[in-house]
Amino acid sequence: MCGRFLALVVVLPLLIAGCNKPQKQAETNSTPAPSMESSTAPASPAPVALTTSTPNPGIDRSARVMILCYHRFEDRPHDSLAIAPAEFRAQMQALKDGGIAVIPMKDFLAWRQGEKSIPPRSCIIIIADGYVSGYSVAWPILKQYGYPCTMLIYTNYVNVGGKSISWAQLEEMRDAGVDIGSLTVSHHDLRHAPKGQDYTAWLHNELYTSKGILEDKLGIKVTGLALPYGTYNETVRKVASEAGYQAIFTLDGRHMGIDAPADNLGCYVIESNKPEIFKSAIDFRLGGDNAAAESIQVAAAPMVTEPVNGQHINDSTPTIKANMATLGEVDPNSVEMRVSGVGLVPANYEPKSKVVTYAFTERLLPRTYTVVLSARVKGRKLETRWNFTVDRE
Repeated sequence: MCGRFLALVVVLPLLIAGCNKPQKQAETNSTPAPSMESSTAPASPAPVALTTSTPNPGIDRSARVMILCYHRFEDRPHDSLAIAPAEFRAQMQALKDGGIAVIPMKDFLAWRQGEKSIPPRSCIIIIADGYVSGYSVAWPILKQYGYPCTMLIYTNYVNVGGKSISWAQLEEMRDAGVDIGSLTVSHHDLRHAPKGQDYTAWLHNELYTSKGILEDKLGIKVTGLALPYGTYNETVRKVASEAGYQAIFTLDGRHMGIDAPADNLGCYVIESNKPEIFKSAIDFRLGGDNAAAESIQVAAAPMVTEPVNGQHINDSTPTIKANMATLGEVDPNSVEMRVSGVGLVPANYEPKSKVVTYAFTERLLPRTYTVVLSARVKGRKLETRWNFTVDRE
């Protein structure tokens, strides 16, 4: 993935963030991805509905899941996308000590489809991009703990030497049960084609060809897709669905329930210089786990927000508003607003109008943001969220 990613419970979907990993330039792999001009593209499969499960009385619908995303594993990390093996091992031990179950991606998808239950507090481990240290350093540690993982690969970075993983190593991991998914062909921002290329043909190649190469080389079915840098538009979502991806990963880390949108599964990107990210990821107290069920609920009804959920805006200093009337009698002193990538903001709540407002004064970078709004109502903490995307001006 990523380079430098009240009576009824309803969570407004979020979108989330790719990694800000430096783009690899002019990389090719020993088996070049076929171009739109030189090969016949695979026939488009019937669109896969990005839906969640149907009710099943035997399924624990209250379970929560978080996703940890790693990149490189190095003794002396020289940037944020690398983590020292000792630190990685300590984090794996922290999962064990905290009673957090590490589950394979297939179990997560089966749970969403109402086919099986998962532990109340679950974790999925992703290793993104295709660095060989995922095979040589992280995987042995994971095997010691009995933890499954998912490798998300961009195909132009396989078999190119240096720090890249090889097809033979991916085959070995596949045979051991490691899930393998796509991070596109080139790890380029999917919202914009490289200069001089037709966007429609280029996007089709990035999503279909990467999937096809992995499936042909490894004899697998690819269901997972990581969005480079966590960025996308409606066209990306549509084409990814048509290509048959069942789980699409972004970078807005959060604890997710069974109804989390399949095309916006937010990952916590673990960075060596930001230990607070891992601490936040393993803290399920505000994530809906059973221990917090008596004190925390999700808002029961959609509220009027500005920007509206899913909206794309050009204003990099937007004003965020929400009418909290749907929550009921809100304790004015308990209202809190958080924005992904920013944190807690000093929002103003007007009890008479029941509107909470916050105006940004510093410019937001072009990306998708999630607003998390919480308050206490009759002694219980309620939380809801929505997302918006700031486009390039």
